Amino acid sequence: MSQKNSTEKTVKRNVTYSLFKDGKFYIVENVPARVNTETGEEFFSPATVESLHNIILGKKTPVRTVQTPIFDFS
Repeated sequence: MSQKNSTEKTVKRNVTYSLFKDGKFYIVENVPARVNTETGEEFFSPATVESLHNIILGKKTPVRTVQTPIFDFS
C-alpha cells in the first residue's frame, strides 16, 4: 500500500495567522501558506516564518487595530 505525500493534499492559499504572546494578540492577514485540503493544517515556508517573526517582534506598524472581547468560560 503506497502512502501519499502530504504535499499532494495541499493547496497554496493566503491565510490569517494569529499569535498570543506576552499578553497581546497578534493577527497577520494574507500570509502565504500551503493548506492541507483534508485537515486544514497550515504549512509555512522558512522565509514566511522569518517574515512573521520580523513583523510581530519587530514592532512593525499595523495596518489597523481591532478591539477583541475576552470571556471567562468558568
